[in-house]
Amino acid sequence: MKDWLWFSVAFWHTFRGTGGDPFGAPTKSWPWEDGTNSLAMAKRRMKAHFEFMEKLGVDRWCFHDRDIAPDGKTLVETNANLDEIVELAKELQVGTDIKPLWGTAQLFMHPRYMHGAATSPEVKVYAYAAAQVKKALEVTHYLGGENYVFWGGREGYQTLLNTDMKRELEHLANFLQAAVDHKKKIGFQGTLLIEPKPQEPTKHQYDWDVATSFSFLQKYGLTGEFKINVECNHATLSGHSCHHELETARINGLLGNIDANTGDPQVGWDTDEFLTDISEATLVMSSVVKNGGLAPGGFNFDAKLRRESTDVEDMFIAHISGMDTMARGLRNVAKLIEDGSLDELVRKRYQSFDSEIGAMIEAGKGDFETLEKKVLEWGEPIVPSGKQELAEMLFQSAL
Repeated sequence: MKDWLWFSVAFWHTFRGTGGDPFGAPTKSWPWEDGTNSLAMAKRRMKAHFEFMEKLGVDRWCFHDRDIAPDGKTLVETNANLDEIVELAKELQVGTDIKPLWGTAQLFMHPRYMHGAATSPEVKVYAYAAAQVKKALEVTHYLGGENYVFWGGREGYQTLLNTDMKRELEHLANFLQAAVDHKKKIGFQGTLLIEPKPQEPTKHQYDWDVATSFSFLQKYGLTGEFKINVECNHATLSGHSCHHELETARINGLLGNIDANTGDPQVGWDTDEFLTDISEATLVMSSVVKNGGLAPGGFNFDAKLRRESTDVEDMFIAHISGMDTMARGLRNVAKLIEDGSLDELVRKRYQSFDSEIGAMIEAGKGDFETLEKKVLEWGEPIVPSGKQELAEMLFQSAL
C-alpha cells in the first residue's frame, strides 16, 4: 500500500489552523503556541510538526513559505527568516525519510496581493510575487521537495468591468514561463503543478476546473511543463465530482497530485474536511490506479479539524481516519479489478466498436459518406440497455 499511498501533512491547516471562520473567533490553542508570529515561535512550531509526523508515521509534508516563517519588514529580512526556518527543517530531516511533497508561495493573504499576484495591475506587485516564488522554489529544492504548486487563490476577477482579462492572462502565462525557466536554472527536478481553485473568492478564472486549466496551459504553450493538483473540495465548488476532475486530468496526461479532502455539499465554501466517505475514496483510487500511481505526487491532506475539535489527539484521529479511508478505497479497487465484472460490463457496452466499421471510426477514418451508406444498409439501430443499475450494484458490492 505504501507504494500507492504517499501521504502528506498540510502544515498550514494542521499547524496554523485556528478554528476561526467568517462568523466565529479562533477556537484552538495548541500547547506549543505562545500567541506570537515570532521567529522563535516558528521554530517551536516546526519542531512540533516534525514530532507529529514521526509519531503519525508520515514522511511527506506541504507548506507555504509564509506559514512556516514570519514576514519581516523588508524582503531581505523575510528571506532571512525563511532561511533560518528552512535550515532547522533541514536539520530535523536528518535521520528520517521526511521531506516536502511540495512547497508553494503564499500569494494571497498579504494586502499587497488584494488584486492578485501575477495578475495584479501593479507591476511592482508582479515583481514582488516573482521574487517570492523564486525564493520558494529554491527552498523547496533545497529541502528535497518533489513538486512545486501554484495556487490560484485570488488569481481571478470578481468583476470584468475594470479588468483587462486578456492582458492579465498573458501576464500570468509569462510569470509561469519564468518559473519554468528558473526551475531549470536551479536544477529542480520536481513537477510544477497548478491547482484549480474555484470561488476562492473569485469567479472569472483561468483555473476554475481541470478543463479550464488545461485550456489555459494549451493556449500559452505550457502543457509540457505543468501537471494538475486536483483538490476534491475544489471539484465540488466547480460543479463536478472529484472523480470527474481526476479522470479529466488523467486522460489528458495531467494528473500529478491529489489534495485528499472533501466539502459539505450544503455549504458553498471550501470547508476542507478530511475525506471519510468510502465510496468517494474508492472512485478516487480507481483513477489513481488507472493512472499507474501519482509519483512523484501523492495525497496531501489539505484538510483541517472541525472548529469544535480542539484536542491535540484530534490531529491524529483526523489524519488516521483519512489514511484508513484511502487505504480502504485502494482495497476496494483491487476487489473490483480481481472480480472483473464491472470492467466487463464497460467492455460489453462499447463492443460494437470492436467491429470493422467501429475500428475505422476510432482510427479517425469514419467519413460521413461511408457512415451514411452503412445506415442505409443497417436500417434503424437497436440500442441495448446501458445497465446503469447493474454498474451501481457491482460498484457498491465492493465497498
